[in-house]
Amino acid sequence: MDFERLTVEMRRLALEAGDLIMEIYAAPDFEVRSKSDASPVTEADEAADALISAGLRAAFPELALVTEEQAGSHDLEVSTFLIVDPLDGTKEFVQRRGDFTVNIAYVEAGVPVRGVVYAPAKGRLFYTDAAGVAVEETGAFAKEAAGPVRPMRVRSPDNGGLIVVASKSHRDQATDDYINQYAVTDMTSAGSSLKFCLVAAGEADLYPRLGRTMEWDTAAGHAVLAGAGGHVVRFDDLTPLGYGKSGFANPFFIAYAPGVELKGA
Repeated sequence: MDFERLTVEMRRLALEAGDLIMEIYAAPDFEVRSKSDASPVTEADEAADALISAGLRAAFPELALVTEEQAGSHDLEVSTFLIVDPLDGTKEFVQRRGDFTVNIAYVEAGVPVRGVVYAPAKGRLFYTDAAGVAVEETGAFAKEAAGPVRPMRVRSPDNGGLIVVASKSHRDQATDDYINQYAVTDMTSAGSSLKFCLVAAGEADLYPRLGRTMEWDTAAGHAVLAGAGGHVVRFDDLTPLGYGKSGFANPFFIAYAPGVELKGA
C-alpha cells in the first residue's frame, strides 16, 4: 500500500464530504428517514457516502470497500479493506449538535492501520500520517495540501483520578455502572467517533462502549487512537478488537490510554 497516497486521498475526500454535509446542515430543513434497524439516515449521509465511495473506488480499485450506506457490502468476508462511515453521529446531526464526523479507514489483516476523522461543525481534523502517526491538523484545511499538524499522544493516566468520555446519545445504566468502578475526576460526553480522538489527544483516558456499534463506526477512530499510542480491546476478554468480522458488528469494547488499570467485565 502507498500510504502517502492513501493519506492524501482519505484526507481530501473527508474534507469534501464535510463540505457537502455542512451545506445540508445549514439548510432550514432536510429529510430524515428510518433505516431497517430504526436508525436515522439523511440526505447528508447518502451524499457523503456517494462522494467518498466514488473517490476511493477510483483511487484504489483493487481494495474491497465497505460503507454503512451501501446495501450488500456487509456480506463481504475480508480482512484487508477500506471502510467508511460518511456521517457518524446522525442523531447529533439531526438535532443540530456539532458532534458528528466523517470517517474513512484502511484495515489491513483485521487491524485498522490508517484513518481520518473529520468533525466539520467543530473544525477538528484528525488522521494518521503516512508513517501511521496520529496528528491533528490546524488551519484552513485546504483540499490540495495539508496544513500545520501537531502529533497526538495519549496522556499518562492517573488511576486515582481518570478522565472518562462516554456517548451523548447512547449512555445507559450498564455504562454508568462500569464507569463507577473507577476513580473518576472528570466525565465528559461526546458524540460519534470523537470519543476515540479525545483519548488520542490526551483529553481523556478511557472510553468504554457497552452498546451496539458497527465496524464503520469505530475503525477510523481506532486507527487514530492506535497512532497516538492507545488501545481498543473487547470488553469481554480484553483482547484486541479486530475487524472484518461476520456482519461487521462489534462486541462491547474499551478504548483507553496505556496505564489505565482496566476493570473486568
